[in-house]
Amino acid sequence: MKLGMIGLGAMGLPICRRLLLNGYEVKAFDLVEKAVQEARTSGAEICESAAAAAEGVEMVFCSLPNAAIVSGVLKEVLAEEKPGLAYFIDLSSISPDCARNHARIAAGHGIEYMDCPVSGGVGGASQGTLTVMAGGSDEGFAAVLPVLRSIGKKIHHVGKTGAGSGIKMINNYLLGCNMAAVAEALVLGAKIGLDIDTMYEIIGSSSGRSFIIENKIPNFIKKRNFEGGFAVDLEHKDLGLAVDTAKQLKMPIPMGSTAIQMFETARAKGYGRQDITALLKIWEELMDVEVK
Repeated sequence: MKLGMIGLGAMGLPICRRLLLNGYEVKAFDLVEKAVQEARTSGAEICESAAAAAEGVEMVFCSLPNAAIVSGVLKEVLAEEKPGLAYFIDLSSISPDCARNHARIAAGHGIEYMDCPVSGGVGGASQGTLTVMAGGSDEGFAAVLPVLRSIGKKIHHVGKTGAGSGIKMINNYLLGCNMAAVAEALVLGAKIGLDIDTMYEIIGSSSGRSFIIENKIPNFIKKRNFEGGFAVDLEHKDLGLAVDTAKQLKMPIPMGSTAIQMFETARAKGYGRQDITALLKIWEELMDVEVK
């Protein structure tokens, strides 16, 4: 089967490679030349436009930074008839409302748009062990499931279109709130004389444990290496999706409102492209202490 892949960023490129490794032919497109060259080296057929990547394929995948870019790509793909194209599978993190709007637009052209955001980071994308949260019809999910198995280990059909984006939004809302709380807590611990090894060992086996404690302390904080990982800019965007959705529903979310301000502070400090653990440095500087 021949597939389209639009977006070859931190997640899109390893996902493209997983599709190739599982025997699919991939027509790929991205604006970044370095990513394009790496995809070509991996065996992808490089296209000159997003529309070209969607020609002659049954399914086109996209992994893009935000809803506005996804909307533009979808509009370009649908500008001309694409015989044979049945599914537009969006792996991006966008709001449920945007996903449902995209589905309405695609349906007008006889194509099913499915929101299938993923979790598991670059490592999971490279190893094919992502968690996939699929929103769409039962028929659509059955059709794309064999392909999704090339990139994911845990694949969930969570409901109609919009549900996939919804559960991803809630997951990343909790991630952001937890990161903001952990950054404060670790610096408070350091200020009263606790070292990072003690906090990691005790909290990691107690009721305060979380993904941030178990994964981010050993892989980022202890190493004092805040490069790579899940960027502050991306988490700030995901928190914004939750905050905006809550506003539409007239629901107060004080935890999320506070967390997004901490991520905004990190962006103002120039940490936008660093891992979310960079929030720690804000409190370290404020309290004149280093977590170590």
